[in-house]
Amino acid sequence: MLGVHIKKGDIIQVITGKEKGKTGKVLTIIRDKNRVIVEKLNMLKKHQRPDMHGKGGIVEKEGSIHISNVRLLCNKCNTGVRIGYKALEDGKKVRVCRKCNEILDE
Repeated sequence: MLGVHIKKGDIIQVITGKEKGKTGKVLTIIRDKNRVIVEKLNMLKKHQRPDMHGKGGIVEKEGSIHISNVRLLCNKCNTGVRIGYKALEDGKKVRVCRKCNEILDE
């Protein structure tokens, strides 16, 4: 299992595949499969049967992307960057950009 460097709510950039270069917000992390679901990226069409509560039809929803194909977006560099970790004076562990050493955790 890969070390998860992405958290729910992070803004990421896709580095490979059909959605390469696009950015979005992480909605869900599927840890056992090492995948993330990103808002408005990798849209799939699902053919939904009508049930008691709603109509059927073709529904679009987000598909998952492997976590190795995304990078966290640095606000200062404005690109997808590799992540490092640093301990602050108060003992809190934070993620930092490897290019500019900007703290990525709020």
